[in-house]
Amino acid sequence: MEKISAESKKRYAERIKVYKASLEEILSKCKKLEAEIRIADSSKPSSGAGEGQPVEEGAAAPSSSQDSMPVQDAIQGPNYKRLLLAAENLNLVSYYILMNSLSLSLLGIKNEAHLNEARKCCYKSIICLEEIVTRWLDVPFSDYEKGLVSIDAFNDREKYNLVRKMGFSIDAVVEGFGESSKWKWSFVELEGRYTVVTKNLINLKTFTANLDPRIEGYSERLAHLNLTKRLFQQSSDRYREKYELSTHRSDDIKRAISFLSALRRLHILLGESDQAEDIKKKIDIWRVKMEADQKKREQERRMEKLKKKS
Repeated sequence: MEKISAESKKRYAERIKVYKASLEEILSKCKKLEAEIRIADSSKPSSGAGEGQPVEEGAAAPSSSQDSMPVQDAIQGPNYKRLLLAAENLNLVSYYILMNSLSLSLLGIKNEAHLNEARKCCYKSIICLEEIVTRWLDVPFSDYEKGLVSIDAFNDREKYNLVRKMGFSIDAVVEGFGESSKWKWSFVELEGRYTVVTKNLINLKTFTANLDPRIEGYSERLAHLNLTKRLFQQSSDRYREKYELSTHRSDDIKRAISFLSALRRLHILLGESDQAEDIKKKIDIWRVKMEADQKKREQERRMEKLKKKS
């Protein structure tokens, strides 16, 4: 690798000052929001489906609902602040990615430290949403409905824009690290968690009734739905790829199947019977493959034991 000139280093240091100043400003906002969330959590009963639980590293509900709350209370509540914190963490990702791009253009090298901070911020943003609508893929809607209702002040356009920005941020981090990164397969889990919160931000109780072009927010709801469908398929394919090319662990192929099953349930909810049947056939094929692989591994283990005994 060519030696980096003093002039290049100087230009890089001067250019990056502006980004660092912006980073410090956003980090200060994040700390303030985190403190406000802690205070709100300690002074009010939990309203989020996932609040207080350990985590791994739409249309608004009708105003007459007993679970709804005044808009001002929602904005002051911890879950609304978690949404703001999720968005600020994505702003941090943008700056870390810009700083890495600057390093590439002026110094000719990746800045792994900036990329790693961007990766961590993606996780932090997702965790904020998981604490509102859970990190679980296959739980009943009622399990996280209260958490979703608590952020009704965040409209459909804002929810869609947030998850879309999250997707762009994750893609930028994955691209920044490159194909040979040590994080390659761990990104499958990150993308899967992103898929789950994207789906769980959809109000399944009111969604189908609000798929009407005459109702405000229709285009965003439809875009959010289509994004969720794509992400279900993508996460399924990525876990299958991880299983085939890396781990060969049954929990990865099971996770791939669970995303397909979630996609099938969504098709059924929307009355898309043909698509649901196509997914069912695919699930059946993958399950046969999984069972055959399990039998093969068990046979190989038995043969290995016999060899050791002999």
